[in-house]
Amino acid sequence: MPVPIKVEAPPGAKSSQPSQKNMTKAERRELQERQRAAKLAQKSAQPGGGGGKESSQTKPPKAPSTPSQKKFADASGSGAAKSSSAKEAATGSSTAVDDSVAVSRGLRIFSHFGLPKPVGHAIKGDIHPAIIRLGLLFSEFRICGSNARCIATLNAFKTVIQDYTTPSHSTLSRHLMTHLSPQITHLVAARPMSVTMGNAIRQLKLEISGSDIDMIEQDAKDALCNKIDKYIRERIIIADEVIQELAGKKINDGDVILTYARSSIVEKILLNAHEEGKRFSVIVVDSRPLLEGKALLRTLTNANPPVPCTYALLPALPSLMTEVTTVLLGAHSLSANGAVYSRAGTALVAMIAKGHSVPVMVCCETYKFSEGVMLDGFGKNELGKLGCYYVSAFTDRLLAPATFSTPTKHSPLPSTTSNLEALNPLYDLTPPSSITAVVTEVGLIPPSSISSIPLALGRTNL
Repeated sequence: MPVPIKVEAPPGAKSSQPSQKNMTKAERRELQERQRAAKLAQKSAQPGGGGGKESSQTKPPKAPSTPSQKKFADASGSGAAKSSSAKEAATGSSTAVDDSVAVSRGLRIFSHFGLPKPVGHAIKGDIHPAIIRLGLLFSEFRICGSNARCIATLNAFKTVIQDYTTPSHSTLSRHLMTHLSPQITHLVAARPMSVTMGNAIRQLKLEISGSDIDMIEQDAKDALCNKIDKYIRERIIIADEVIQELAGKKINDGDVILTYARSSIVEKILLNAHEEGKRFSVIVVDSRPLLEGKALLRTLTNANPPVPCTYALLPALPSLMTEVTTVLLGAHSLSANGAVYSRAGTALVAMIAKGHSVPVMVCCETYKFSEGVMLDGFGKNELGKLGCYYVSAFTDRLLAPATFSTPTKHSPLPSTTSNLEALNPLYDLTPPSSITAVVTEVGLIPPSSISSIPLALGRTNL
């Protein structure tokens, strides 16, 4: 049966064709094709566009706007109203942007390092004033050295514990650790936590969790403070005395001892050997930006009688190594594989000493041991302050252990638009192959035996 042909009515006339609901699928498709052809014919016949209903029908449908297009339209529509406020905000925050650029410039692949924090970083939570003061000292590098930072942290925690009051319906052993958590977070925000601080805090939490819940609160706090004092005395002070005696036996008359930067335990060893009447000379090798060796130099030369000393920067090390008999180095921490994590430049000193067949002894307390394994100084490190890259001439005020001088006319700071990018990792990793022995309070041991010390002491960890 042939399909009847339907004639489309003119635009003004009333349509006599049935509704599309009564059509079959084929009829609807045929109708759509005829309408599409008619629209194309009208477009070609009237390129300027016609008026009335037909022109509105031939107008192509408007594409729906996406959310991003809507946002752009809104922003462009109100751009005139917001332009002035945006300019003011940009002008007002130009200083902050420049500071952030100055900090982030040159980091790129070093962005995972511990970045230097501003002096007055934000205080979040209930922070004790002693912790706030300590955080400022850390961020300004007024307290340097793993031993000094650990002792200062434990003494601050003693003050926090004494001022702490257990709330009702709670126990000291549970709530005190919750109270200490924001204090620890604040110190870490000021400067990345050292291994010694981490080990000491871990031991403190263990002592807190083991407190007797039936003990009077003040007695429990006094007991915790006594345990902190015991930790400082046994793990740091007495350990340093034993290391002084062991390392002092390796110093003989006429020796030339080389040390790098400033280590508190190395300083004690040299002064103790000098008091015993041994006659030796010391070569202090130093490097920027901290120049910590100047503090050690002042201490040795102020002894009675003064210790003969030679002060040199790191580039002069190869020419001085031929005269050295023993190298004494300090350590920030000691990994389980025997690698030494210490001030940047220590690895260079140890490697050059090994090339000249000079014994290298690292003086390190056992509480600085880390259970982790480090393969290089790139995975974990810390960056120095931007203001400590430029140090003025050799003056008395620079001899302080961790005092940074202000720029002078001889050492101007570069502008933020210059191409100079200052990057200063504070630590490096010395491989165990460059170390002859590690001097600890349990004796002189090779770096390969570091992991066996806890078992020898009957402990699960150090």
